[in-house]
Amino acid sequence: MSRVPVTVLTGFLGAGKTTLLRSLLTQADGRRIAVIVNEFGDAGFDGGLVEECAAKACAPGDIVELTNGCICCTVADDFVPTMEKLLSRERPLDAIVIETSGLALPQPLLKAFAWPAVKTRATVDGVVTVVDALALSEGRITLDEHALAEQRAADEGIDHDDPIEEVFEDQLACADLVVLSKSDLVSAEQLAEIEAKLKAELRANVGIVRSKGDLAPTVLIGLNAAAEDDMAARVGHHGEEEEHDHDDFDSIVIKPTAAADLDTMRARVSDALGLEGVLRVKGHARIADKPAPIVVQAVGARVDLAFARPDVSHPEHLVVIGLKGFDADAARKALAG
Repeated sequence: MSRVPVTVLTGFLGAGKTTLLRSLLTQADGRRIAVIVNEFGDAGFDGGLVEECAAKACAPGDIVELTNGCICCTVADDFVPTMEKLLSRERPLDAIVIETSGLALPQPLLKAFAWPAVKTRATVDGVVTVVDALALSEGRITLDEHALAEQRAADEGIDHDDPIEEVFEDQLACADLVVLSKSDLVSAEQLAEIEAKLKAELRANVGIVRSKGDLAPTVLIGLNAAAEDDMAARVGHHGEEEEHDHDDFDSIVIKPTAAADLDTMRARVSDALGLEGVLRVKGHARIADKPAPIVVQAVGARVDLAFARPDVSHPEHLVVIGLKGFDADAARKALAG
């Protein structure tokens, strides 16, 4: 029996993984695709966004959201049992897509495909790493390790272990394809420079494609990488470690009061993002006198707000993710207005 191809969709917080996944599902062209969405923290959000546009590709129960921690650290408890259930469906799947948390390392997840319950029935068709071109152009993530080393040597206050760069390095080391997201927000000169730096970091045969948020499924599925058989070439910062902790990051869940209008909510979210150590804000919030909540997607200095579908139930909360020790009380106050 042929093994089900699995695409691992990884990338740092706010890179655009869910947007890309939604686009893929709306262009399924008759393929039956199951989806595993992993969230950092206790509250889900991305799974609901995926379900809204999955009717063409997914049957009931084919979208599974895991919110018990990063999937790389919950392989035995969450990932393997979920895969067993999906692979045991009466109607065979054409593909599975796993959207990892933005803080997850792909390597421990790939090793799980050697587990007896999985290895004869599924293979990693490819690891697709989504890289935020805007974040790179703004210096929120860096590809210039030499420059970073010089900064650390000149300023003892700069942390020698940057948890963001470590996660990003591991996600790049595992890639079979890099999707350079938000490419329409960066100049052609900056894009060319970013691509040159990426090529210097990536393995020789790893391709780079630019994206504004949508790509044809044939670009993402059908890489035939069998990535689980090639682990030695995918060693990142954490080396051969089977797992890692996430003590460098933290998250909180907030249920904000309704804002008077979109501009007021935008200002609240911007204030929260401006706090030291805050990396990401996402979720649903309420605008006074409006029948549907708004979808909040915010990273860096960018805040995107859009009204959600009124016919779908949405848990109204915002998830704030940041470096360990960020001021959670200040974030709550900012989002409360």
